[in-house]
Amino acid sequence: MAAAGRLIDRDGWQKLTMRRLAAEAGTSPTTLYHHIRDKEDLLTRLLDDHADSTPRPDLPRDPRERIAAAATAIHDSLATWPWIVEILTADDLTGDSALWMVETIVAGAVDCGCTPEQAVHVYRGIWYYTVGEIVVRTNAARRRAESERPAHRDTRFRSLDPAELPHLAALGERWPELTARDTYASGLRALIDGLLPHHP
Repeated sequence: MAAAGRLIDRDGWQKLTMRRLAAEAGTSPTTLYHHIRDKEDLLTRLLDDHADSTPRPDLPRDPRERIAAAATAIHDSLATWPWIVEILTADDLTGDSALWMVETIVAGAVDCGCTPEQAVHVYRGIWYYTVGEIVVRTNAARRRAESERPAHRDTRFRSLDPAELPHLAALGERWPELTARDTYASGLRALIDGLLPHHP
């Protein structure tokens, strides 16, 4: 697992093969196949190992707060190893060790008055929001790290025509700073409030 993690950190998960893993681990592919069925099995085990290392927060009694705590645990876990998001969205793999977070969100939505079907939709909305936030932030950080020049979007916002786009032009100088702010928590709260039945 450690060798696979090193390979992925260095070259990306798409280039992970059993032959390359065997070379990294100092063994033969045949030996690996005694322990790991195939690449999908390896990725699932990596997901489980990562989920097992994610601390479980103390879950509040209030179901809305439980949903927020589980969603934040998902976000924080994925943000430490963003390549996992690519696997989860590309291959639909889910390790068993992460299912407690999904269960917590679905159960919290049911406790708030959702039907089981509606609870799944609540989970999916939170999942899409969380994944999108991580993907955008990770890609933006990668672009900034790879380029000395400011992003085209950042410089373009400074030269917008106020007559045509008055609000964006007024924000032009501040756009990079404002869009770099971490608004995940406040966005999550708004999303939870919008998806769940309103309080009586």
